[in-house]
Amino acid sequence: MEEEIIAVFKKNGFSLDEEEEIAKKCLSFCINYNLKPSDIVSSWEVYYLNRQLDESTVQNAQMDGFLQYLQDVQKEAAIMEESDLHFYSSKDVDMILNDEDGDTKEGVLGSPTEKSQGLYSEPFDSTPQTNGGIFSSGKPFKHVTPFGQRTDKFVVKFNTNNMPNAENRENELAHENNDDDIIRKVQPRERCSLIVHGSGPEPGCRFMYDRIDDRFNALENRIKRHTTALVASGLYEETVDPTVASQKSIFAVGMICCDGEGHLNEKSILLQSSVEHSGGQRVRLELQKLSQFSVFPGQVVGIEGHNPSGHCLIASKLVDSIPLSTAADVNLHPAKKQALDQEIQSTDLSHKQEELSVIIASGPFTTTDNLSFEPLTELLAYATRKLPQVLILLGPFVDSEHPEIKKGTTDRSFDEIFHVEILRRLQDHVEYMGSNARVILVPSIRDANHDFVFPQPAFEIHSPNLKHQITSLTNPGTFEANQVKIGCCTVDILKHLSGEEMSRNPADGTPIDRMSRLANHILRQRRFYPLYPPAEGIPLDFSLAPESLHISSIPDILILPSDMKYFVKVLSLGEGGEGGEQVKCICVNPGRLAKGEGGGTFAELNYYGGPDTSNASIIGI
Repeated sequence: MEEEIIAVFKKNGFSLDEEEEIAKKCLSFCINYNLKPSDIVSSWEVYYLNRQLDESTVQNAQMDGFLQYLQDVQKEAAIMEESDLHFYSSKDVDMILNDEDGDTKEGVLGSPTEKSQGLYSEPFDSTPQTNGGIFSSGKPFKHVTPFGQRTDKFVVKFNTNNMPNAENRENELAHENNDDDIIRKVQPRERCSLIVHGSGPEPGCRFMYDRIDDRFNALENRIKRHTTALVASGLYEETVDPTVASQKSIFAVGMICCDGEGHLNEKSILLQSSVEHSGGQRVRLELQKLSQFSVFPGQVVGIEGHNPSGHCLIASKLVDSIPLSTAADVNLHPAKKQALDQEIQSTDLSHKQEELSVIIASGPFTTTDNLSFEPLTELLAYATRKLPQVLILLGPFVDSEHPEIKKGTTDRSFDEIFHVEILRRLQDHVEYMGSNARVILVPSIRDANHDFVFPQPAFEIHSPNLKHQITSLTNPGTFEANQVKIGCCTVDILKHLSGEEMSRNPADGTPIDRMSRLANHILRQRRFYPLYPPAEGIPLDFSLAPESLHISSIPDILILPSDMKYFVKVLSLGEGGEGGEQVKCICVNPGRLAKGEGGGTFAELNYYGGPDTSNASIIGI
């Protein structure tokens, strides 16, 4: 079994500095936690990515930290399985000792569920309150929580500052007196323009009605679209059937598939071509001659190579991106492209330069020990001080994975929690901030109060007073604010791609930023969710607006919230040839606003014309 562990590590691109010692420790982990070698390597990959380790060498010194990670995962799994099980810690003791209510009617060691239920006996106070110039909304929260006792508030975890010095000085002057409420309200930021794009499903649509032919047509159209774009670029020959034996070099386009269940490996890669060229047949794909590649199931690629036997296509070149010069025209229907051009032209006069300030936060918006939404309240207070032009909030808002939601111990409906705890707070916020404030909401498939389907319709916001300031998008969704194109998707595609991708790094040892590579797959495939079959638990419905998963043009900012570690990266996309067009995009994973009983992170971004003249920060709540 030790040899199998070493072999699986190497197959996934990892080397071991002390093979025997690491194999022995991993064997003990397998025995103690009932894991397979493949499970150990998958867990190591998540551990490796979350800590952003620079090298792909597994070191013996890292095994203690890896063991702690495995123990934490097992503990979380035990909590999920045992609904009545609670792991007490020093935090619980502190909460009991610091209980301000002094209520002795209940037992001192009442269960967390009982205590949390008591938090909602008082009615919600929707009156906006200001304390020292800081906005707050919500019912009085008397109980001391671990989140409320945190010491490090609004600490910058990561920062990129590319903004010109002159712009920095103007920004500092604008916020020099940010503690003065009156000045802030008299001199608010300029209201930004907003255009919502996309053809997502409508609220109240019927779902779970997709048929086999819907799936077939969606996959076939993807392959045809890539084929048309690659041939139209003039860089490649006309595509042919890759399953036919030929001694000559050919060019074929198809979708990467796996031969059987499980993860991709070098002997299980298949290429499925279109019905037009091969009748939808699959052929084995050999990538041994390629020095570098990255593939995953559902990826549409162009292959140059030859198939001497008719049973195996030997690749000499792999093309995984649509040329930029043809992508926009191919991806958009003429009517939609014309409408989009008119919308863009209509805003050209009012906004000459692409400038935008945004705050981006992804749910959950409350900690796991209660449903009082303290992190959201703190975020809105921060936004009140910083005055962003757009506040982008991505679900889940009423998280179906929250212990009280999952166990059904709350005495309120999911819709009531959403309207009282989320919308009413946001309404208070925008009323206090004035008419220039804008809030964007994007739902998640983990929202207990919304349709469990992907792509997902927008939230229905019935209040006419809110619609001009609070806008809900579909999931995924695309919009423009001050001509800055922004795309976002709340499904954790980065985590899903990480578990399914198979890659080979350059032999010269050039360091590879894996998170950038995973995010680049989204842009190269022009699709918010290019993985097929989808990950377990993703309700992908091909009968609902399949075009809404499409990325018609490269956005300036791409928001991909994930359970993986937060980041802000500049992605480059282009042909790579001499004089070839190149496009840059800022990709943001803001992290989760709440993590367990503590605070998480969010992102603050100031966009000034392009990624190279913008700055971004990841901030701990």
